[in-house]
Amino acid sequence: MREETKEKILKATEIAKTIVHWGFIPFILYLGYIKSEPKPSLMK
Repeated sequence: MREETKEKILKATEIAKTIVHWGFIPFILYLGYIKSEPKPSLMK
């Protein structure tokens, strides 16, 4: 494998790790919000 390809894969992996790290909890909260009955009010 070429060095350039390895660097691109490494960079893509780092970006994916960052997205998962910062997006996991908000995603779980979002899923809980859209699946709950009755819908919670955000303005209370």
